[in-house]
Order: sequence, then structure tokens, then C-alpha cells
Amino acid sequence: MILYAAADLLWATRIKATADALGVPCRPARNAAMLRARLANSAVRALIVDLEAECGLDLIALARAEGGSGVRVVAFGPHVQKDRLQAARDAGADEVLTRGAFDHALPDLLVSLGAEA
Repeated sequence: MILYAAADLLWATRIKATADALGVPCRPARNAAMLRARLANSAVRALIVDLEAECGLDLIALARAEGGSGVRVVAFGPHVQKDRLQAARDAGADEVLTRGAFDHALPDLLVSLGAEA
């Protein structure tokens, strides 16, 4: 399963709808408690984090601490927020993309993340 944390309904809907269309299991993890519960009770393969989500960086760190190396973390954010993009790398994100790159790559990214063992 792929988890996602999005700052707004637009991104959440886009991620979920694309995953559903591709047949990739995908569920929200809106906060630390929800992420912990999903990590404890599900076979989580990846976490997608919108860096504009208030808890985005904390979720990356939590996924690293509690999900280990088995959970791939992909973060995305505005290209003008270079410090935040770097902070995601520093927090342990495996891949950090600008919003435009993420939007363009979303279908392929979901298939790739969903196929990883």
C-alpha cells in the first residue's frame, strides 16, 4: 500500500484518483497518529508527502524511524521553496520532486511504488 499526506484536497484527490485508476492501493496518512497506525497495521511500501502539509517533514522523519528502509519516501513541493526541498532530503526522503515534476510523473511513480516489494 502507498500512503499519502497532502496539504489540500486538490492534491489528495489527484493522488487517490490516479492510484485508483491504476489499481494501486493508496490511503491517506494525514498526521503522525494516522501514519503510525497504518505502518503498524498494513504492508506499507511507500509514503508520498506534500511538503506544503504542515506536518510533512515530521511524517518523513516518522516514516524513517518507524517504517525503516522498507518504506520508500517521496516528497514534493514548490520549486521556489528550495530550503524545504532540501529539508526533505535531510529528513530522509528517498526522492524529492518539484510539484511540476511530481504532477508529470505521478502515474509512473505510483505504478513503480506499488510494484516495489
